[in-house]
Amino acid sequence: MVTKVPAQAQERPRVEVPTIAANPADVATIDAVIRTFYEVISGPAGQARQWSRDRTLYIPDVRFVSMSVENGRPQASIMTHQEFVDRTNRGLVSNRFYESEIHRVTRKFGNTTHVFSTYEMKDGAGRPIGRGVNSIQLFWDGTRWWISGVAWDDERPDNPIPAELLPG
Repeated sequence: MVTKVPAQAQERPRVEVPTIAANPADVATIDAVIRTFYEVISGPAGQARQWSRDRTLYIPDVRFVSMSVENGRPQASIMTHQEFVDRTNRGLVSNRFYESEIHRVTRKFGNTTHVFSTYEMKDGAGRPIGRGVNSIQLFWDGTRWWISGVAWDDERPDNPIPAELLPG
């Protein structure tokens, strides 16, 4: 079952995200795009997240798909970049939150690339609070890399991360 962002998420205060030019260093390589992807949402409590910089990584109509399970059934929350920012900004800024890549599996064909990026989340004390996998689709336009879509799911007892998506 596919759903849109719940109404309560849509009613959250809109976060202004000014349009800026991409930093060429952020989009020159896949490694740079993925590094920036995690940097922009991480930081100490009270620090504004780098939403304008984040937006430069994506095509204008990018979609984010956050997977969860409700009542034993998969649930997809589909969001634009703005909906994602509005939905997550308050929690990310209110709390010390760091998300980092701990493993990556990359598959390329021509100018398209798929990255399975396994992540770890840490709380205000730096303790791990969860892991999951980002499925990131990218393409090279001859000048820079773009993210065209991201879907993710967190690890749960009924959804362990497979060995091939974990380090070592």
